[in-house]
Amino acid sequence: MRVATWNVNSVKQRIPRLLPWLDERRPDVVCLQETKLSDDAFHEVLGADLAERGYEIAHAGQGQWNGVALLSRVGLEDVRVGFAGMPGYPTPETLEARAISAVCGGLRIHSLYVPNGRSPDSDHYTYKLEWLAALAKAVADPSTTLLCGDMNIAPADADLFDPDAFAGHTHVTPPERAALAEFAALGLRDVVRDRWPDDRVFSYWDYRAGMFHKDLGMRIDLILAGESAAGRVEAAWIDRKARKGSKPSDHAPVIVDLDEAPDGDIGPVVPPPSNPAKPGGAKVKLPQTPE
Repeated sequence: MRVATWNVNSVKQRIPRLLPWLDERRPDVVCLQETKLSDDAFHEVLGADLAERGYEIAHAGQGQWNGVALLSRVGLEDVRVGFAGMPGYPTPETLEARAISAVCGGLRIHSLYVPNGRSPDSDHYTYKLEWLAALAKAVADPSTTLLCGDMNIAPADADLFDPDAFAGHTHVTPPERAALAEFAALGLRDVVRDRWPDDRVFSYWDYRAGMFHKDLGMRIDLILAGESAAGRVEAAWIDRKARKGSKPSDHAPVIVDLDEAPDGDIGPVVPPPSNPAKPGGAKVKLPQTPE
């Protein structure tokens, strides 16, 4: 079974990339984030094309913001929008479209779009930590769980092109990393890093300043797998090809193959970067860093 997760950053804009990618990679389960469509609009623009490819659909949307989906060719049972105790924003009752899960191929698979956090001194950062804590409590059976999606946290400094460039920003602070580590404590394993412990591997590159072409990225899109899935992993990789070319998302898909690997155990990123910035070269500021 091939499981993939991809923050498409507006699925309607990404249809010319998404459908050929589905035909090329043929994932059995796909977790999408930032669909930025209502449920009706998602089915209207993609329903027929996905059905033609054998996918059942579960989608939780809220128009132009957020939005998560599950596409499955191996069953889509017990669909749940959100999770028990999920907080809202800007009030606890204002629930955002950031989580959906279902049983696919015998596993409870979650498509997640973790709140960004904005800045460490913001109420959105507090919301992010509360959201992650509630998610950890809501994982009922870690052994049969896959948490897939844009976690908006780089687990370690090795998941950043330059840790110094991220000083003072979200995604890297100790409280965020501690919140992410709670899932490891439950027995959920970061299967890409498990398979490639020492490799440079990113899943997100800012659109600005040529960051992708220089391979100045970060790894914030993860698949965290419980024991019954993690022990079946035959390949785990980032499909960097999907970030290349015309009108891409700023994220690349993460792909995990269970039981067999149709493309082989081909590497941490496919294809590898062709023109990365040289290690130890000139320091690079994040495009959003204030002067």
